[in-house]
Amino acid sequence: MSRPARIFLVDDQALVRAGFRMLIEAQPDMEVVGEADDGRTALEALAVTRADVVLMDVRMPGLDGVEATERLLAQERPGPPKVVVLTTFDLDEYVFAAIRAGASGFLLKDARPEELLEAIRAVIGGDAVVAPSATRRLLEHVAGDLPAATGEDPRLAELTPREREVLVEIARGRSNAEIAGDLFMAEATVKTHVGRLLAKLDQRDRVQLAVLAYETGLVRAGR
Repeated sequence: MSRPARIFLVDDQALVRAGFRMLIEAQPDMEVVGEADDGRTALEALAVTRADVVLMDVRMPGLDGVEATERLLAQERPGPPKVVVLTTFDLDEYVFAAIRAGASGFLLKDARPEELLEAIRAVIGGDAVVAPSATRRLLEHVAGDLPAATGEDPRLAELTPREREVLVEIARGRSNAEIAGDLFMAEATVKTHVGRLLAKLDQRDRVQLAVLAYETGLVRAGR
């Protein structure tokens, strides 16, 4: 991306937003294009403000981050922003609901500054999961709430055996390099498989692939 990445901040605490703004504005490849203190205000602003990434607090009064994420990503418009939800709690059902609604991942609010910046760059690149091991733990924590899979899910029917293997590894929070080592493939080949999985399963990113793997029963908690 030649221009600076456009970041929008949503948090009901002004000090949190100010801290994020100072950090992001200090980066040559990022800029803050707006902020809001609740989900409803955020949606109104984002209707007229183009953003690449939205940092979304998950727990807010009024319209919370879950519903705001769902409404934002349900809008029919080209190039919707990526959403990274922010939480105080590592294992938070609200965060899982936001991920199912389309968020690209989540971060703890007390994450180190370099972790936040790395996460923003990762979701812009579209080739990495934000905190993959934490995302996996969260999915496994709430996997019992998912409906039991009955039989083969039709969404998996078009996948090759190799693509299924890669999908399982993604759901386990493995990076491309780790998948390449485990499955004895070149990392470039793994990237090709990931791209095909995204296209065949009509998913936005790796986090969505991980959610689908749990939803279809391809991966179960503890496996």
